[in-house]
Amino acid sequence: MIASRRTSAHVTTVFEVDMNHIVNLKNQNAQEFLNREGIKLSYMPFFIKVTANALKEFPMVNASITDRNIVYKKDINIGVAVALDWGLIVPVIKNADEKSFLGLARTSVDLAERARRKKLTPEDVQNGTFTITNPGVFGSLLGTPIINQPQVAILCIGAITKRPVVINDAIGIRSMVFLTLTFDHRLIDGAVADRFMASIKGRLETWEERLF
Repeated sequence: MIASRRTSAHVTTVFEVDMNHIVNLKNQNAQEFLNREGIKLSYMPFFIKVTANALKEFPMVNASITDRNIVYKKDINIGVAVALDWGLIVPVIKNADEKSFLGLARTSVDLAERARRKKLTPEDVQNGTFTITNPGVFGSLLGTPIINQPQVAILCIGAITKRPVVINDAIGIRSMVFLTLTFDHRLIDGAVADRFMASIKGRLETWEERLF
């Protein structure tokens, strides 16, 4: 992590996202999802799906820097940090952009469970091109994570909490979340980073994809 701080020019941008639609969708489908698929419906597949789509739209965020070369990755392999008793491990969902929502849900649950049972293989934690970390499950509102080298960005998900917000000049209670993107300013400038985050925000707030 110290080497990463010395290597990359770390910059962080913060976006607030209205999760009300996603929260309602999750609550409405949680029981049927569990009955049909045998796994709990969590928020993580939503975040992985929109991130994979945004990475296709902004390939620079899916790149890496090695020595003095910029390498644009064909595959979108998203690492998702899992908290264990002894620390964090980041199993990788390979070709995340090619998986359906259900496929992402199954894969993320499988990797997390195998991580907790210490059953991951070396291949399960290699070749990531982008990382998502989720301290929000512990109540953190936002964070400024360190980039996982040689990647050039990392997305941090804060806690989803109900807050009063202004909607059409009226105050309403909505489920909101802070998303932060730490990026390497050697490659990614603020305009690209913010457009990438705006894409994620827009996809979450207008979600239309089927869950099954």
